[in-house]
Amino acid sequence: MKIEIPVEAIKEVNATSSKLQVILVDGREITVPLEWYPRLQKATPKQRANYRLIGNGTGVHWPDVDEDLDLEGILGGYASPEFKGRKARR
Repeated sequence: MKIEIPVEAIKEVNATSSKLQVILVDGREITVPLEWYPRLQKATPKQRANYRLIGNGTGVHWPDVDEDLDLEGILGGYASPEFKGRKARR
């Protein structure tokens, strides 16, 4: 059985100490401040690198820090409810 991957699907994720970069299968690259996701910001580089794509690439799960993000929220500029800053949408 062939699995259809949505056009708006995540191909790869890169997280530095300050930015979260999401690369989509269609070639777009979305970069957001890592501070929007406090659990990932507090995580070690090794923990940030340990992720898996979920929902046919429409989400990301980091098991070491129990964080899940969906592509819709990332594209919409929504931060984690744990983020206390003022720039992200809620």
